[in-house]
Amino acid sequence: MSVIWGVGLGPGDPELMSVKADRLVRGARHVAYFRKAGRPGRARAIVAGMFREDAVEIPMEYPVTTEIPLDDPRYNEILSAFYAEAAGRLADLARGGDEVVVLCEGDPFFYGSFMHLHSRLKDVADVQIVPAITGMSAAWTATGAPVTWGDDVLTVLMGTLPEAELTRGMLNADALVVMKVGRNLPKIRAALAAAGKLDRAWYVECASMAEERVMPLSEAGLDTAPYFSIVVVHGQGRRP
Repeated sequence: MSVIWGVGLGPGDPELMSVKADRLVRGARHVAYFRKAGRPGRARAIVAGMFREDAVEIPMEYPVTTEIPLDDPRYNEILSAFYAEAAGRLADLARGGDEVVVLCEGDPFFYGSFMHLHSRLKDVADVQIVPAITGMSAAWTATGAPVTWGDDVLTVLMGTLPEAELTRGMLNADALVVMKVGRNLPKIRAALAAAGKLDRAWYVECASMAEERVMPLSEAGLDTAPYFSIVVVHGQGRRP
């Protein structure tokens, strides 16, 4: 059985891909990637111009994204069937002797869709992971300041959490990253204010990409944010 590679592409700038990721992408005969129906997909855009001429592309199109609420039972049912079908297709290729490279935005094991393939493939195929720079690392780098100092504890929160849970997590955090911002931005802003950290929060959009935007969150004036958006609060810990 051939290898199925989960290849981390990093935060968006192709020059931030690892040497190993670059080599695998350029040499791949079969390349799979996630995308929203009708769109090329960010992962595919990152590696534009890198494929060999005879590469076979395998787009995996999400059946739903934000059309159904996360707490609707249909959401998990539809996505579970989608991931199972995609995993089966990749496993069949590997059993037939074909290596497959699966393109992963950011790091494959950090809140990415590839994890749902990995959990279905790890016991039936040889799955190898190529780690990468995370989007949050690119985001705090874009602010021009270290995110942690000394004994600071870094907390990562999801904007999809209830406001009370966000506030509680923010109160206990030294340094803070909030992901899955999107339509949750007003809730995130309110939780930061309640935790007394709104004045230290930075909004970063499309970190490391051509359309990168960085500003204090209090100046952003937004009620919704694009997919590649992160909120950062820097730690203020011990320094020599």
